[in-house]
Amino acid sequence: MAAARLISRLALITGGGSGIGRAVCHRFASEGASVVVADISEESANETLRSLQSDLRGQSHMAAKVDVSSKESITQLVTSIQTHYFQPPSVCVNAAGITQDDFLLNMTEEQFDRVVQVNLKGSFLVTQAVAQALVACGAPKGSIVTVGSIVGKVGNIGQANYAASKAGVEGLTRTAAKELSRFEIRCNCVLPGFISTPMTDKVPEKVITKMKSLVPMGRMGEPAEVADVCAFLASDDSRYITGCSIEVTGGLFIG
Repeated sequence: MAAARLISRLALITGGGSGIGRAVCHRFASEGASVVVADISEESANETLRSLQSDLRGQSHMAAKVDVSSKESITQLVTSIQTHYFQPPSVCVNAAGITQDDFLLNMTEEQFDRVVQVNLKGSFLVTQAVAQALVACGAPKGSIVTVGSIVGKVGNIGQANYAASKAGVEGLTRTAAKELSRFEIRCNCVLPGFISTPMTDKVPEKVITKMKSLVPMGRMGEPAEVADVCAFLASDDSRYITGCSIEVTGGLFIG
């Protein structure tokens, strides 16, 4: 049995339809949160929703379609959450993210723009909307967690757009932490390394073997191992932590 650190919390998870986002939904539900599973794919969001535990005190989950790169879509999402639960989410995890890999010399402007729109602008828009709603209703506290990447710190071949977007969310998070701390809203990043998700399923086998050899712990991570850290940052166990980035990499790219 997991801890029940999130009883009576309402949590919004973007990208909740798959990968790390889905694992976060499962972990938060198991800790007692009411979970809003938001994803660009309504079908995937509903699939996650159907698999969530909902037998803890006062739990009630919902699924929603959202395009995080659209301010209008996010405004609609937050409004529908407030209508449904009569309160804004006090916990938010920005796990929506995409890759469109290509070498710098070949990358199109569209590939660059799209990844930055979803990963960086999307994290900004969701963080802003949730923070605005929390401040407006005078909520006593909040926790916003953004999923970055170790690639944002060290770079990665073929991922100029992705690395830039993930470096960007760290700067965004640190600034948001400084501005929102007076409202008791904490903002932190989790930086996954090489995790088995639909995003890494596209990677060729020989690259995976090579990557594993670079990880001191000798294996890829599981989405649940990232979700556990998100649960820590969402909960009061991390109440004096803000503006920080926690690497979940098995030691990859240390130093």
